[in-house]
Amino acid sequence: MVTLKEATTKTDLKKFVKFPFSIYKDSPYWIPPIINDELESFDKTKNPAFKNAEARFFLAYKNNEIVGRIAAIINWIEINDQKVKKMRFGWFDFVNDTEVSETLLKKVEEIGKEHQLEYMEGPVGFSNLDKVGVLVEGFDEMGTMITWYNHAYYPEHYERLGFAKEKEYVENRFPFSNAHPKFYDKAGELVKRRYGVKALSYTKTKDVMAMADTMFDLFNETYSSLSSFVPITEIQKAYFKKKYISFINPEYIKFILDKEDNLIAFGIVMPSFSHALQKAKGKLFPFGLFHMLHAKKHSKDVIFYLIGVHPDYQNKGVTAVMFQEYYKTFTAKKILNCIRTPELADNIAIKQLWKHFNPEIYKRRRTYRKNL
Repeated sequence: MVTLKEATTKTDLKKFVKFPFSIYKDSPYWIPPIINDELESFDKTKNPAFKNAEARFFLAYKNNEIVGRIAAIINWIEINDQKVKKMRFGWFDFVNDTEVSETLLKKVEEIGKEHQLEYMEGPVGFSNLDKVGVLVEGFDEMGTMITWYNHAYYPEHYERLGFAKEKEYVENRFPFSNAHPKFYDKAGELVKRRYGVKALSYTKTKDVMAMADTMFDLFNETYSSLSSFVPITEIQKAYFKKKYISFINPEYIKFILDKEDNLIAFGIVMPSFSHALQKAKGKLFPFGLFHMLHAKKHSKDVIFYLIGVHPDYQNKGVTAVMFQEYYKTFTAKKILNCIRTPELADNIAIKQLWKHFNPEIYKRRRTYRKNL
């Protein structure tokens, strides 16, 4: 018989965070998180997402062993301001036992009904900068630090329990050698002359930090039209600056300004930390930090994390200027492979942006939905 226990103490939350280490311990594709970072993201006193959201964390037990986990999440901005009556769930992992997955999902369903919500969707996080989607293709491919990995039986459980596909995401990659300047150099120079735009790059993190708030404002403006978008609040900006921006190579963050020096586009690229995180095994000390810093400096794979373009400049070719800058940086760093984060499969604009680089879809993932 499966029983649930809500994780409210530090001890139980640590069990919640560490559960995937047991079911993926033999997987060469799973990328373990840093345990303390995960715990901090679930700490109501440290993660500003809890200013506008609430979450409950549950562990499933069978024969006195932990066999599953799930986070039940309510984002009040989404519900009250955007009028989207959605019950979110994420961090959903389980052994291959339908009784386990059903018990966990029924708890989320129960909470959603208590709040008179209309449907539940997952796996998703607190915001658009969190991980999203259950892997449905690409189980034999290395994961990244910004995506969830899961066993091949996961999608079967969703469908067996009456969930339907809500959104589909694809992950693409291409060798850097495909990003030849002939595809964007001429266009980049034309855009500079026509609109008076210019690129801005930094080599010091403090200089990037000075632009970060404006960048997050542009992020909100860029993606506000997406149905699934929840804006980043003021208090979240400081949190994300500390969590993400401070750990990314400053030369991997590019800005495009208009002739009045207003920010109109940005790009955030990260070195791949996948192998470093596998070596760290969830801990920064004593050796994990060394592996992470080594990857930051020497990784030959990069992940395109975010690109944002002001609505007034979309479809005007400003990304060509950005690609010019990345070409110079990646050439100097001897980058070999470019990896993209999950993108909505029906996002035509994204497909157009990357089409010349002959990208390969190597993973697919989905969120699933069930009406309450």
